[in-house]
Amino acid sequence: RLLPPRTGVRCALRAMTTQQKVEIDPEYPGTSVARLKSIHQRVSQLTTQKLSEPWPEVRRLLLWAGGLKDLEDAAPGEGYTGHAFNDYNHCDLTPMLGDVQDESNADGRVQQISRGNLLGPGIRMASLPELGPGGSWSTCTNGCNSEPPNDVAHTQFRSRIAFKLVWTPIDDFQSFVLVDDAGVELARGTPQPPLPDKRQRMMNFKMVEGSKYAKAAQSH
Repeated sequence: RLLPPRTGVRCALRAMTTQQKVEIDPEYPGTSVARLKSIHQRVSQLTTQKLSEPWPEVRRLLLWAGGLKDLEDAAPGEGYTGHAFNDYNHCDLTPMLGDVQDESNADGRVQQISRGNLLGPGIRMASLPELGPGGSWSTCTNGCNSEPPNDVAHTQFRSRIAFKLVWTPIDDFQSFVLVDDAGVELARGTPQPPLPDKRQRMMNFKMVEGSKYAKAAQSH
């Protein structure tokens, strides 16, 4: 009679099956494609009305949609997400596979980013597991205005972004849009105070000005 496979064989078979199920983006293989799709599904639930509540509530919705916990009391590097979407730069929501989370920009390819930009431990602590394999992080946008983008998501993690938050100059930076990796608008809102400092909001748009990510923010 047939005997059941040994434990080690069973584990290996399970691992092979899991690997076969992971969808890979050929251009940006660090992307957690399943996680990106789950994030877009959550973003589709963010109506303009929901994104026009007081900013602290809106920011928590953005974290939830992106698969991140709201950890304002954690130490930096240990899951702290209080900076996410609150300044001009940490406005990319990046869904990356587990094997790239410990990339650190050691080669310095992302300009103005530390060569010791080790985010992996914080990503693992702050990521909501139910959205899919890998993790999420609010990565820096600087370098996104080149083609292809030379920012933390695309260069350090070799990952697409699920969405980018861009404050719009149309109404003096009172509103923002969420755009996907191609610059296509996903959602927009006009949150109520207290907002991030206006200089931060203006600089946020400056970071994307002239790129595909600015177009939605420049239209009604």
